[in-house]
Amino acid sequence: MKNKTLLLLFYLLSGTFVANAQIGGTHAYSFLDQPISARVAALGGNVASIYDNDVNIGYVNPSMINPEMDNSLALNYVNFFEGTNYGSVQMAKTFETTGSFMATLQYMDYGKMDYADQAGNLSGTFGAYDMAVTIGWGRRLDSLFSIGAAGKIIYSSYDIYNSFGLAVDVAGTYHSKSGWTMSLVGRNIGTQLTTYTGDSRDPLPFTIQGVISKRLDHVPFRFSVIYDHIEKWDLTYEDPANPSGGVDPVTGETRMKTGFSKFGDQFMRHIIFGGEFYLGKNLVLRAGYNYRRRQEGKIEDKMGMVGFSWGFGIRISKFKINYSRSSYNLVGSPNYLTLAFDLDSFARK
Repeated sequence: MKNKTLLLLFYLLSGTFVANAQIGGTHAYSFLDQPISARVAALGGNVASIYDNDVNIGYVNPSMINPEMDNSLALNYVNFFEGTNYGSVQMAKTFETTGSFMATLQYMDYGKMDYADQAGNLSGTFGAYDMAVTIGWGRRLDSLFSIGAAGKIIYSSYDIYNSFGLAVDVAGTYHSKSGWTMSLVGRNIGTQLTTYTGDSRDPLPFTIQGVISKRLDHVPFRFSVIYDHIEKWDLTYEDPANPSGGVDPVTGETRMKTGFSKFGDQFMRHIIFGGEFYLGKNLVLRAGYNYRRRQEGKIEDKMGMVGFSWGFGIRISKFKINYSRSSYNLVGSPNYLTLAFDLDSFARK
């Protein structure tokens, strides 16, 4: 009995959260699909196309790994939902002949959970966590194009059950002379090498993403638009208790979207908007909107700020501090915190 209950918990954990399982079923290692940095989370998604010295951008888009990140270090921490915390540490290094590299160590700790049999009798606790090591590479081919790739070694442990896997990310970016940046990123292409129970392998949270960004010429503002899951059109998840079309107030029957309303809903589930407003050199305000997250996490009579995210970045001396919050549902909003700095700045006189 105890093992059956424990195994059920593991299957739930392997999807991490319902939001990840809603894209075609349960995935292994769905923690890889969660934003790890405050800046990326504030922009509403988990990919970006911004060419600067932020190593966190290089993690989600390896074609953005560049010499400006050389010897940069970033520490990320996320206070997620009840009992769950995750974080990462990243560092970049550039070599003249081979390009720029970045290493990332990330983890997700689900805390302590109780053993329980089907009658609810408790008998101790167990722990569960996921972790991954990522090595990324990026190179600028010329003034217009850059490419990148990253390899991931993934390990997952839920009490006596564990799994090991490999994955890669690939990306290419076009940098227009007028300031537009357009990226195409394939993330989490890989497989489980060993499964939790020896059964068939679960798919990884694979996605193909397109993103466009531009910093405006005469306004201190950068916008970005993400098209998520290019490989799959219908991302609709219908919750019987919270249908996307609502409920008829007279008959109480579920209303289904049709025609252009259905097309518009399906299209918008791919779109994520983000923006950064620069207030001088040391302060940045950020915000994002994720339509799919709002549709999947909302309650019709209590919409709140579900689907929205916001944050800021400040520079204090040699340190960059970023903070953000993302609203997944009315239960709570995770807090993201990033500390980044250039190691060379401590050696300069």
